[in-house]
Amino acid sequence: MKKYSRRKFISNSLKVTAGLAVVSIVPIGLTKFFNQDRVDPGNVWKELMKSDQTPLPIPPLLENKSSMPNVAEFHLTVQMSKKEFIKGKETNTLGYNGDYLGPVIRVKNGEEVSIKVKNNLNEETTVHWHGLQVNGENDGGPHNLIKSGESWNTRFTINQPAATLWYHPHGLHKTGEQVYKGLAGLFYIDDEVSDSLNIPKDYGVNDVPLVIQDKRLDSSGKIEYNLGMHDVMMGLQGETILVNGAINPYLEVPSGKMRFRLLNGSNARIYEFLFSNNQKFIQIASDGGLLEKPVEMTKLVLSPAERAEIIVDFSEYKKGDVVELTNQGTGLMKFVVNEEKQKTYNIPDRLAQIERIDPSKSVNTRKFVFQGMGPMVNINGRQMDMDRIDEEVNLNATEIWEISNPTTGMMGMMGGMAHPFHAHGVQFQLLDRNGVQPPKNERGWKDTILVQPGETVRVIATFKYQGIFMYHCHILEHEDTGMMGQFRVK
Repeated sequence: MKKYSRRKFISNSLKVTAGLAVVSIVPIGLTKFFNQDRVDPGNVWKELMKSDQTPLPIPPLLENKSSMPNVAEFHLTVQMSKKEFIKGKETNTLGYNGDYLGPVIRVKNGEEVSIKVKNNLNEETTVHWHGLQVNGENDGGPHNLIKSGESWNTRFTINQPAATLWYHPHGLHKTGEQVYKGLAGLFYIDDEVSDSLNIPKDYGVNDVPLVIQDKRLDSSGKIEYNLGMHDVMMGLQGETILVNGAINPYLEVPSGKMRFRLLNGSNARIYEFLFSNNQKFIQIASDGGLLEKPVEMTKLVLSPAERAEIIVDFSEYKKGDVVELTNQGTGLMKFVVNEEKQKTYNIPDRLAQIERIDPSKSVNTRKFVFQGMGPMVNINGRQMDMDRIDEEVNLNATEIWEISNPTTGMMGMMGGMAHPFHAHGVQFQLLDRNGVQPPKNERGWKDTILVQPGETVRVIATFKYQGIFMYHCHILEHEDTGMMGQFRVK
């Protein structure tokens, strides 16, 4: 086996064109090695070179087809494919421009963007730009269906700060299955503020995306989407965790600061991320962009669809040291420290200026109550109906939305599970959780908000884009069952 070069691997990954897949090798050789209580750092690379341990796949950046300044044009193909998550065991998958997941779409604030989506599936799909503030006709919800063999060309202008967003299907009753089989990708926005900060920003080198998902693999290595009653009630969860489509990968990191952009891309699982040695890290951004100030943490909770950007400093480690990212102590991936030195980064005390929305400017308060279990899940006692608009909002109005998750629902039916609330076409600011100011890492812009059992969360937003949008639980099996409504901004 040839010696693994991280820079060469990243360089090759980024050269993948929009029409090729991100290829990865399934890790099988280092399980025993990495599970040892004590590891001799001097032997780490020797063992890596002898094994089939998977280097972390890095999704390619999607090529901008436009040569015009301040204009971006991208081409996406939604396609069926096959992939080996376990070596020698192939399964059917879906992907954007490849066999699984999709390339990173990267744009700048102020750019005019055109995205041409070709649907090569044998069924309808949509592409929803999760977290993007655009009109309803460009949002990619269930109203924007792309029939099999047809295309959709959406156009919009980016008008929001730097952020890590994502894209995925949003067809009625089909979102869970299509996302589970592989349809998801990241969508980056850059702006002058993010460009000016002295933080890691070299994509794939010291600024690395981590798409975390769980799968239920059968004995033949297949990921079949077959729901039982428990899956309908609680959301589909699997025992195998993927990072960027690979099982238990590793990433070689320099002795310095690294930036990771985490997406919980799972259908239903809530993650509690921490490092194996209780390593501290700095969160610098949430769903909708940079926080005002960096927040030091040792644990990060992300529900489905939530994102976070963190800075991890590996400068105190020696060559060959291994640090593991875990979910409540269960390993997800490993970082292996090398001797490579890089530029010194200093995280500023202030990252961005966030203009706070004054609650006194609110013209209305709406209540959204999560209720029911299984096929009976609902919001405010109603299930999704494409022919019904549940809420009417005036353009440019500022409103407070109160989202509650009572432990008892209709007819005394017990609740008791957390629900992530997501609204399309808007970014919120959290006012409070059960009357208490939200934690520091939730004081930036948010589009997905985890609401625990017995909790009431108040958020505020100004609705700047017209059209019909969705609000729903982002446990995808709940969304598909009917825990979703529509609001119209006009």
